[in-house]
Amino acid sequence: MADHTTNWPDLAIGLYDKLTGRGAEITYEFDDLDVHIPSGAGNGQTHAHWKLNGKLRIRTKDNADKAGA
Repeated sequence: MADHTTNWPDLAIGLYDKLTGRGAEITYEFDDLDVHIPSGAGNGQTHAHWKLNGKLRIRTKDNADKAGA
């Protein structure tokens, strides 16, 4: 079994799981995003070109620790 993440959803879930419960807040803001997304993990993958003309905002906040304070 692989000891590393092999797909994007697992990567996002793993990151959030490590940060939640610690008063974590994740905020991403991009203007005119231009990204080449690999088709998989490893060498020799093809890439899809994603271009966003405008803004992308992703925010999350975990208030679990604040409720016990």
